[in-house]
Amino acid sequence: MLEATLAYLHFIAILSMTVFLGSEAALCRTEWMNGAMLRRLVRVDLIYLTFAVLVLASGTARMVWGAKGLDWYLAQPLLHLKITIFLVMLWLSVRPTLRFRQWVRAHEADGSLPSEPEVRQIRRRIMVSSHLMLLIPLPAVLVARGFNFTF
Repeated sequence: MLEATLAYLHFIAILSMTVFLGSEAALCRTEWMNGAMLRRLVRVDLIYLTFAVLVLASGTARMVWGAKGLDWYLAQPLLHLKITIFLVMLWLSVRPTLRFRQWVRAHEADGSLPSEPEVRQIRRRIMVSSHLMLLIPLPAVLVARGFNFTF
């Protein structure tokens, strides 16, 4: 039952993170920018990052307390690939997170909104991150089905 619960929590965290990353991409458009939208982007980004932390926590819990055990997981090169892709996604999220907060501060200070090129640049990072997410299930399903290769 523990293995099933850990897997369930991990999947729910992944799906929730996906929803909020998609929401962030959808909301980050110049034609919709106003003060309320900027604050909404900050809120959605915070929820996205919260679920990203939960993905890491639940994945770690599966590795430590799951049926296969930490040693088995650490010996899987594909798991390291999956984690690396995930960490690149999080690295790509740093700039949008910082910019969203800067945009809100600037708007509150003088009513300004971000420029179209700036919004496009940040949205592009979000889109790259969301497309990288599509790569993660491949090594995940290969590991789950016992595929193992060594370098």
